[in-house]
Amino acid sequence: MAETLISAGVLARENDQSFITQGPVTVGAAIIGPTAKGPVEIPTVVTSYSEYQNKFGSTITSGSNVYSYFTSIAAYNYFQNGGETLLVSRVVNGTYAAATTTLDGEEGDVAVTFKTIGEGVLMNSSSSLKADGSMDSGSTDNVRWEVLNSNTGSGTFDLLVRRGNDTTNDKSVLETWTNLSLDPFSSNYVAKRIGDQTSTYTADGTSYYLQTSGAYPNASRYIRVSAVDATTPNYLDNSGVAKSAYTASIPVAQAGGFISATGDVKDAAKFYDEITSTDTQGLVGTDYTKMINLLSNSDDYKFNVLITPGLYDTDYTTQLTSIISNTQNRGDNLFILDPVKHGMSITDVTSIAASRNTSYAASYWPWVQVIDPDTGRQVWVPASTLMAGVFAYNDSVSEPWFAPAGINRGGLGQVVRPERKLAQATRDALYTNKVNPIASFPGTGVVVYGQKTLQTKSTALDRVNVRRLLIAMKSYIAGVAQNLVFEQNSAATRNNFLAQVNPYLEGIQQKQGLYAFKVVMDETNNTADVIDRNELIGQIYVQPTKTAEYIYLDFNVTPTGVAFPA
Repeated sequence: MAETLISAGVLARENDQSFITQGPVTVGAAIIGPTAKGPVEIPTVVTSYSEYQNKFGSTITSGSNVYSYFTSIAAYNYFQNGGETLLVSRVVNGTYAAATTTLDGEEGDVAVTFKTIGEGVLMNSSSSLKADGSMDSGSTDNVRWEVLNSNTGSGTFDLLVRRGNDTTNDKSVLETWTNLSLDPFSSNYVAKRIGDQTSTYTADGTSYYLQTSGAYPNASRYIRVSAVDATTPNYLDNSGVAKSAYTASIPVAQAGGFISATGDVKDAAKFYDEITSTDTQGLVGTDYTKMINLLSNSDDYKFNVLITPGLYDTDYTTQLTSIISNTQNRGDNLFILDPVKHGMSITDVTSIAASRNTSYAASYWPWVQVIDPDTGRQVWVPASTLMAGVFAYNDSVSEPWFAPAGINRGGLGQVVRPERKLAQATRDALYTNKVNPIASFPGTGVVVYGQKTLQTKSTALDRVNVRRLLIAMKSYIAGVAQNLVFEQNSAATRNNFLAQVNPYLEGIQQKQGLYAFKVVMDETNNTADVIDRNELIGQIYVQPTKTAEYIYLDFNVTPTGVAFPA
């Protein structure tokens, strides 16, 4: 993490002085992974599982097989456990494209071109029709279109977005757009009504962002305008009759599908019922690169926990190293790292975890079996698939500085069974090596039974609750300081800072997050030399509360008549 500022801004620094002798959270979670459909390489916020299903789907049917996704099960559990906002970043294997279609105009030209919002095979129906009017290769996740009520007098037309597997006699209309116009000055201009924006991944040196083109936000859930016929005023039709502006070439009444999209994750993927120790979800590490780069941008994307179910440290070391580096540089979230694939040994798990050293990541093991909410099948998932939901539940019933673990806040009632039951000795070996056990106890069910980060050094920051406390504090206090940039470097400015920060820390202390704290921003650390360098320094000292992880109960049997200690 950078330690100096070059351009104006706020740098929140840590000084970990909590060496131990041996003996708010902002926005919700983020997930990177494959989905059935939806925008590729465009991080998208959803606020419910139904919205997730609408935008990204859940399952895929291929022949006689029904495939599920780690991503969709993680999203379901996150919202079931109190999560409010989820940032979804879809990845696909290989090439991909948005399906496209052109609408023929009255004058025999192309009036308007549409593309689907989502890239890949889904939403991409064939252009040929069957006898019943259904689209060839159409499915419930594909879309088609139909033009109605073309009126060259008014220069307007209607457009239906239909489900790809419907028929002429049994239409399934997803969206209806009426009185559309090709006139850019009209309130019914087709691009203005439906939307024409698209975003492209852009790399500029070490900066990664989405470059947005198009003038109008996308109002349709399925399509966007790609191009509109440049019809000019005083257009003459084939008979030489003058037409008013933008009316001569409106789309004719017709129907068709979206075509030419390729490269969806569906065909190459290996999913739950096919998982072995060597199978992945059909993705290679480079498929994740762009999304990893984009989510390094803390200005554009805010979240408190990141998961990548399907990326295991045994196979995707390079990608996971990049994610951890980004997480440390951002300093505002915790990454849940899955150490190994399904079916690996405890030795494999501990050796992988031992190779990592960061307080901004945590690992949980073993894999667990859950019921896919969309198919009803029992499927194996890595621990990260459930941990975003555990964090969400923890924050909904307590605070980020409470441990997301134990019977009260770490219960995994949705788990059918863990990959293996962990005896005390196994849990000890895992915890010694910075892996948080998922344990099973009679009468309590399956429980997250640890809260270590992957930090090797024994300090307060080797615990998840303390790391998340620091994340919450830095986020709030840095926000307060942001409002002071370019203000006068004076006692009044410093007092303004203290007046906001001290009550905030007092609130955390009252909610059991801190034993003690002290904030210093005065003439002692803002000397004349500091002021002359256009700097303002604040020093925040905190003593985080510790969790009771090791409870010793001494039962003392005494002779009759012996007095108990006072």
